[in-house]
Amino acid sequence: MGIPPASKDVLIIGGGGAGLTAALYTSRAKLSTLLLEKLTPGGQIALTDLVENYPGFPEGVTGTDISQRMEEQAKRYGTEVVYEEAAGIEKKNGIFQVKALDKTFQARAVIVASGASYRNLGVPKERELTGRGVSYCATCDGAFFKGKELVVVGGGDSAMQEGLFLTRFATKITVVHRRDKLRASPLLQERALHHPQMKFIWDTVVTEVLGEKKVEGVRLKHVKNGKAQDFKTDGVFVFVGHDPNTGFLKGLVELDGKGYVKTSEGLKTNVPGIFACGEVRSGAVKQLVACCGEGCEAALAAQAYLENQE
Repeated sequence: MGIPPASKDVLIIGGGGAGLTAALYTSRAKLSTLLLEKLTPGGQIALTDLVENYPGFPEGVTGTDISQRMEEQAKRYGTEVVYEEAAGIEKKNGIFQVKALDKTFQARAVIVASGASYRNLGVPKERELTGRGVSYCATCDGAFFKGKELVVVGGGDSAMQEGLFLTRFATKITVVHRRDKLRASPLLQERALHHPQMKFIWDTVVTEVLGEKKVEGVRLKHVKNGKAQDFKTDGVFVFVGHDPNTGFLKGLVELDGKGYVKTSEGLKTNVPGIFACGEVRSGAVKQLVACCGEGCEAALAAQAYLENQE
């Protein structure tokens, strides 16, 4: 099968750990590769202050540094990176047409590594005050809250990592968690629970963000006794999970009940020629090292698919 002049062998959607690893492998296999990324290289890992559990970095590595290194490595072997957001995919004459905002890209195979985005609380004033005290990224916005008191919502790894990072700027961090114990890894729990600037409000949810032009507080509700209280704060950092970035795939590939991409052996979707890897995939382990492994697997599967098409 001949390749139309404007086509690539492989188009990868998403420039996080999974996508960049897939790009490295397909490019090294001499497959012409285009990677679409809507924000910055590295995806969510680029917003992480310190990555301590990636093999080979005993002292840890910043999310920005490892993201930039991954992108440079993929580019070294020929990956073309375009900063566009995928809006839809269709197949014509054996070639996938990937639509962006004002362009259409073509490829013989597609690897979806679009990841997931931080989930909103969905409470009143949250959207209106985003950027005015409501944030979903401590490394992005923490420096704006020097000397302030903050609320962190969540109890997983992200909430504890970001909360600990915020102690560099804020005088006090109050963690609001809907359960009576954390879900974070034991090491992060130990650091957070013993940090003098971090306090905890258990069995509680945020029902409203308070303030007009900026965040002035949050309204809290105890999940067991229903008691409500207003809690004064200068900012709210939300880390309550993720939603998959799969809107552009609806009606094309099979998704699970939460919107994640279903895959079979070889990270294949139900559409031949489309593969999925990383956090966008149903059942994926949401860790950088696992995402990179899946990126490798998806690249090898795409390579085998293309070889069978020739």
